[in-house]
Amino acid sequence: MDLRKLKTLIDLVSDSNVSELEITEAEGTVRIVKAQPQPIVQYAPMPAQAPVHYAPAHAAPVPAAVPAAPAAEAEAAVAGHVLKSPMVGTFYRSSSPGAAPFVEVGDAVKVGQTLCIIEAMKILNEIECDKDGVVKAVMSENGQAVEFGQPLFVIE
Repeated sequence: MDLRKLKTLIDLVSDSNVSELEITEAEGTVRIVKAQPQPIVQYAPMPAQAPVHYAPAHAAPVPAAVPAAPAAEAEAAVAGHVLKSPMVGTFYRSSSPGAAPFVEVGDAVKVGQTLCIIEAMKILNEIECDKDGVVKAVMSENGQAVEFGQPLFVIE
């Protein structure tokens, strides 16, 4: 099949409501499938709530389970400025596997200095320090998935 003819068919499918087209000729078969647009999914974490237990009216009340310690308490355990993740992605402490981490606990850091990388959608985003100080804690593990607003570093 001629490339100009194939390009014309692709353009026709992309401009129409047709989602799939298959043409068979003497030279062979061509199948064109229009990719469906990905749905937009917005994610917002729900606040932690104590589980609700239901019991029959004649049964003794069931005590609610104690919820796990929230992230705010974990942050309070280490005093200082908390640098939080600006996006969802995968946290990396160094520029490549086997390379030295950008920063270690106890290192002095300056505003604009790269602290880590967060990979999101195959794009490596350098996360920079927003406050001068000393790294007191690294709150995420290398290769761990992080969420928006999750604590990454504590700087004092």
